Amino acid sequence: MTAADAPVIVLGAGYAGVRVAHELSRRAGGRMPVQLVDRHPIHVVRTELYQVGELAAVGSDVRKWAIPIDRVVGRRNVSYREGNLESIDLAGRSVRLGGESLSYGSLAICLGNVPSYYGVPGAVDRMHQVYGLLGAMRLARAMRELEAASSELPTGTRPQVVVVGGGSTGTEVAAEIATTDWRRLVGPLARPPQVTLVCGALPFLSGLDPRLVEHARRLLFESGVLVDEGKNVQEVEEGMLRLEGGVRLPFDLGVWAAGIEAPPPVRSLPVPHGKGGRIAVDPTLEVPGQRGVFAVGDVVELRDARTGALVPATARAALSEAPVAARNLLARREGRPLEPFEFRERGTIVALGEGRAAGKLNRVTVWGSPAALLKALAEQEYRLISEHAPGLSR
Repeated sequence: MTAADAPVIVLGAGYAGVRVAHELSRRAGGRMPVQLVDRHPIHVVRTELYQVGELAAVGSDVRKWAIPIDRVVGRRNVSYREGNLESIDLAGRSVRLGGESLSYGSLAICLGNVPSYYGVPGAVDRMHQVYGLLGAMRLARAMRELEAASSELPTGTRPQVVVVGGGSTGTEVAAEIATTDWRRLVGPLARPPQVTLVCGALPFLSGLDPRLVEHARRLLFESGVLVDEGKNVQEVEEGMLRLEGGVRLPFDLGVWAAGIEAPPPVRSLPVPHGKGGRIAVDPTLEVPGQRGVFAVGDVVELRDARTGALVPATARAALSEAPVAARNLLARREGRPLEPFEFRERGTIVALGEGRAAGKLNRVTVWGSPAALLKALAEQEYRLISEHAPGLSR
């Protein structure tokens, strides 16, 4: 098989991978085979995995968060290959899946991210996470069980929940757990949990607009969430966080949302890397020194040419990068010049429990129920793009 005949392999069926496949199919038609590779035959709506209360309510019915791949790639001249990625051989232009090697003509690395535990002892084994569907489901089940048993606690006590990580993910999870009506879900004797958000050395919602942060902090306070700032976690013991300075924080259930990093097959590649093992790509999203190999989404470290700031690891950034990567993949095959990616930030919205959020769109700060409505509309837009049309402007 020649390089011209070999398919474009798209690794990962997240937001970035699905949209790259859509765009390649739309622009190349049947001229170029496209193969989408993922270890699960579903596209996970990861931007909504913070909805712990809803997951606890529906149990095993997770259709809202898991879209079958055949609905994503059907009728688009895109084939799907299920397999667990073991490694990427850039020199041999192949990927290894479950003991089998697949050759590629061009490659799009869209593998998303995994939790970063920073070597903290006990964090992997003793904390839940919401960076994947299975992790979010386990957390929802554990919260439901914790609340179901809460009526047996001594008088005046409540279940203690700690969420480590004061970024958007940790904040959204903490607010969701604190504002869920657990009595409606598990019975009238359930006691609402006391939720503590442990931010560590980084400030609460670091990097976001100060007015957004102010409203988020107030809404969390009104929801009863305690915010612990300034001390990193040194160890996760059984039922106890050990923080810097000898501080110990007991908990009944813990969630780790302290950061993300590139998955192992990406971190091991012999290419330039940035923070968390992300690939430091060229402005065109091509991997330096690897002609026809592009990286898109959370696996990428790229600075905005206009502002010098890092492009954020968000769904919107991934969906904006994907069409540029697809056009450049075609341009490489056809011998045309590549175009640089230019990031345009439309805004940020952080969910803060049932019917509430805080955000900034362009220069306007919104909060409360209007922000929650905008958050819901944004999530619906992501779903429509994943299932149907590549309509998000870059």
